[in-house]
Amino acid sequence: MARTRTLLLLVLPFALAPAFAPPAAGQSIRGPDTVVVRSGALRLRALLWRPSGRGPFPAVLFNHGSGRGAVGPTGEIDHTMEWQAEVLAPVFVRRGYVFCYPLRRGTGLSAGQGTNSIDRWNRELAAHGAAARNRLQLETLETVELDDARAGLAFLRSLPEVDARRVAVAGHSFGGSLSLLLAERDSSLRGAVVFAGAARSWPLSPALRARLLAAVSHTAVPVFFLFAANDYSVAPGKALAAEMARRSKPHRLTIYPPVGRTAREGHGFVHLRVAAWEPDVFAFLDPLMR
Repeated sequence: MARTRTLLLLVLPFALAPAFAPPAAGQSIRGPDTVVVRSGALRLRALLWRPSGRGPFPAVLFNHGSGRGAVGPTGEIDHTMEWQAEVLAPVFVRRGYVFCYPLRRGTGLSAGQGTNSIDRWNRELAAHGAAARNRLQLETLETVELDDARAGLAFLRSLPEVDARRVAVAGHSFGGSLSLLLAERDSSLRGAVVFAGAARSWPLSPALRARLLAAVSHTAVPVFFLFAANDYSVAPGKALAAEMARRSKPHRLTIYPPVGRTAREGHGFVHLRVAAWEPDVFAFLDPLMR
């Protein structure tokens, strides 16, 4: 496995404590169950994996990116969001975490519930140009998409097998931005893991940059930013981590070696290079989830 390069690290106060080893670690994987998450009038679907045993367990809510699919091994968007969930869930469940993967409005199993935001963005782009599209992207991030993510978080915390005091959020790309807004609003979250957050949109939208910088300046939740070196941009990770460092907030930034040959493949490293990030993510999460 290629060695990672840690560019910026603010050590957490408990970083030298022994690794958290939940009783459920190393057990078999059950699921997924398809469950209903109510977001306003919508009945969204989510995929839910539970460790074996009685619990209550720590839990992670994973926020998928925008669009309809995930980059697969070919470098093309040739896999569904449900495929992404199937790749990621075992990594967390083996460590003793409940793993919840909501399909937000208009996506995958929730295709019949509301309109996929990327369809709205594309229509706005065609009708009014890039600036209007960027404005709508930020609007949906802060409203309907955040509503769906908050509904997923509330559902996860309501489960009897989940320890509601030990919940973290994670997300990829647009879902990474959502995770930062959740962390800004909810100081009881134990941590946030942000894969490739805003990598495509950061260079294009000054308003999005300002909003995410404000989010990390307000949050009290430790954040781990992860990027592949050949992603569309690693600038959001560097800027957001620098803002947290300036304010003495607990965080970590790691930029990994390139994945594949294209920016699209680099952007998909969360699915394509699980072995590279897995030990780092749990070295970050496990002490927080005590």
